[in-house]
Amino acid sequence: MSTPQVEAFLEMMAVERNASPNTLAAYARDLADAEGLVPGGLIAASPEAVETYFEGLSRRGLSASTAARRRSALRQFYRFALGEGWVVQDPSRRLEAPKQGRPLPKVLGQAQVEALVAAARAPGDARALRAACLIELLYASGLRASEVLALPLTAVARDPAFLMVRGKGGKERLAPLNPRAREALKTYLEARPQLLPRGDAANPWLFCSSGAGGRLTRRRLGQILDAAALAAGLDPAQVSPHVLRHAFATHLLEGGADLRVVQTLLGHADISTTQIYTHVATDRLAEVVRSKHPLGRKGG
Repeated sequence: MSTPQVEAFLEMMAVERNASPNTLAAYARDLADAEGLVPGGLIAASPEAVETYFEGLSRRGLSASTAARRRSALRQFYRFALGEGWVVQDPSRRLEAPKQGRPLPKVLGQAQVEALVAAARAPGDARALRAACLIELLYASGLRASEVLALPLTAVARDPAFLMVRGKGGKERLAPLNPRAREALKTYLEARPQLLPRGDAANPWLFCSSGAGGRLTRRRLGQILDAAALAAGLDPAQVSPHVLRHAFATHLLEGGADLRVVQTLLGHADISTTQIYTHVATDRLAEVVRSKHPLGRKGG
């Protein structure tokens, strides 16, 4: 049973922060767990009690990512509680973030990307051409989901070889378009009028939609990729805009691209963020050597 304070916090997260149902459900579970284990409950908890609870998470076998989410739930709840006057101090203020190893990104092979595009395009209607274009753009340019969905129609005027993209922090960068992506764009643009909302011929977005914002949402993009993955015989859990961005970076490095070039194309402020792809590329190349080189095979 959640307390009235927790219910009020979750309502605020839903209304003011537009938190997803999954996020709300996770926070509800996290706060219910803490409410039941912190002596006196969350509102009466001391900093020492909250720290003791948090230290016990690892002993209970919870992963670092789960502990991090639980810490986030507590921190946000107590900030809200302070604002509401339910507590006079934040007992979670001394909690340190749990150390997490940086996981290597999931990467699709080139053949899997080919299968994904082919499966998306197969029905041949306007929605299928849009799906194929989205996949080609994400893979050819390393765009983030937010970046591809925010592209205006004017960005692809005159068949550009590069897109001007506004990324994190409002920074602009050039994102390349290979011949296949440009061809997919041309084909989609011919079919785009069929997808325009009625009475919205002046819709400014490249990937238009009948939704409130006039453009595709991240959720709809995820659904499009899930459907393409299933049609291609791939696990939808292994396919996402970020996975295609990872594939873009990894395949460039495998092809001999300079790390600084990849950093620029991805829009990374710090090259250490880009360096994780060198590990992925090295692992994949090492596997090729082990499996293909005569001296790498067992019994060779």
